[in-house]
Amino acid sequence: MSYGKRISWLKDREQQKNNNKQQTNKIILFDMDGTLTYPRKPFDQALTPSLINLSQYADIGIVTGSDLDYVEQQLEFLLNHRGLRNKLHLLPCNGTKYYKPPQCEFNDFELVSEVSMKNVLDHGTFKNLMISLIEAQSTIDFHYLPLTGHFISYRGSMINWCPIGRNANDEQRKFFVHYDTAYERTYREQLKEQLERTLRHKGVLKHITIKFGGSTSFDIYPNGWDKRYCLSHFNDWETWFVGDKCEDGGNDQELYEFLFDEGRSFKTEDTNQTRLIIDEQIIPKLINCETT
Repeated sequence: MSYGKRISWLKDREQQKNNNKQQTNKIILFDMDGTLTYPRKPFDQALTPSLINLSQYADIGIVTGSDLDYVEQQLEFLLNHRGLRNKLHLLPCNGTKYYKPPQCEFNDFELVSEVSMKNVLDHGTFKNLMISLIEAQSTIDFHYLPLTGHFISYRGSMINWCPIGRNANDEQRKFFVHYDTAYERTYREQLKEQLERTLRHKGVLKHITIKFGGSTSFDIYPNGWDKRYCLSHFNDWETWFVGDKCEDGGNDQELYEFLFDEGRSFKTEDTNQTRLIIDEQIIPKLINCETT
């Protein structure tokens, strides 16, 4: 779906919701890193009671820029929880991939939808994008910053670029975050601006979006394939969202802002605040909706 058609679809969806406030199906969408887990860490099991309680009123969706393999690694406990797995919807790569809940206890999550950026970007555009990322990676100060490998990850519907590499350990990631935020204009902001200049010169930037992904990387995808994309899987559902990167340039921004005016999006700082948002804000609102 083109960017223009996707924006039109979002507007139509908003109008449809205004014309039909009474919806039976509800789903609470959660970002993963910084919301349900600490960055690149396993699921915070302290959230389990809150999610079990939440599942009595709504389904639960995980919408993340990560691909399925990282979701399975970090959320292993949650995905195998007998009381929750049949209420979980997995939406990797901003929801451009959709895995519906298992139909029974012994089934796997089933892939029902997937798109590829190669189908919307022509060969020359995709080639120039990849060459530009390799050139950008070559400018990283390898004498000072830790470089660990797996810098560019192609995920079908998006590309993740991590200047220090996705193999970085906790100490290396902390070092980069400290280096990144040491000045008023962060190092990643400078890298993003440099990459955008290069891609604009090559005629590529008009086709793609670049967002900060997590604390060390960038998510790059065709225009319109931000986290709002996941809403296309839930046309007749009432959707809510909790995420941490909701500021300008963050990969939760568009979905957070899209649902904000309806009071159904929340910004969290960490997993503890996520728990409080579920217990003290979302569940009471859901209960109130059922009783009015």
